Amino acid sequence: METKRATIKREDANTYLVLEAGDIPLQITLTDDNPNNVKNIFNDLLKELKKGLFEFHLEDETSDLYNNICVEYLVQLNSEIKAIYDELVDYELIDEQ
Repeated sequence: METKRATIKREDANTYLVLEAGDIPLQITLTDDNPNNVKNIFNDLLKELKKGLFEFHLEDETSDLYNNICVEYLVQLNSEIKAIYDELVDYELIDEQ
């Protein structure tokens, strides 16, 4: 299983969880409630998941609320990624390398 990098991007106006999956980093805005953004990112993750199983590891040294949120979010996301990958295998939807 491949381990992909996740970081927290803190700006004055917004804070993002950045998932490095594929060619373009995916940004989930933590300071905005936009379910369509999360849905689009999840769809991109599904495309990447068809290439092989992976999990995210948070690389962040700042101990704050955003760090705590992202740690818990990634625990849940990694669990869902594993479950979905198993279903993709069961239904033979994995891209052959």
